[in-house]
Amino acid sequence: MKTSFEEKDGKYVMHFEGRLDTAASVQTEQEMKVLHNCEGHDIILDCEKLDYISSSGLRLFLALLKVAKSKGSKVCVAGMNDNLRQVFAMTGFTHLFEFV
Repeated sequence: MKTSFEEKDGKYVMHFEGRLDTAASVQTEQEMKVLHNCEGHDIILDCEKLDYISSSGLRLFLALLKVAKSKGSKVCVAGMNDNLRQVFAMTGFTHLFEFV
């Protein structure tokens, strides 16, 4: 699992690559902490190169959403493949996040 962060057009963008499974979630959680200082910035979770997400990965996305909303920011998910869309649909996450 690989992540990278950038600030682009006033938004915080986190790129995910590989498999966000239980084994990768501890390190990924640490790398996502930069997004928790989002006040005044909306967040884009770029999943274009994300192959898989487990319940641990979904938990990280949900925790970030709660933090962002409390600071007046929104979280958008971008670049999802069909497998990820199916996971988000089955778990009800399609009703929680915005998609671009």
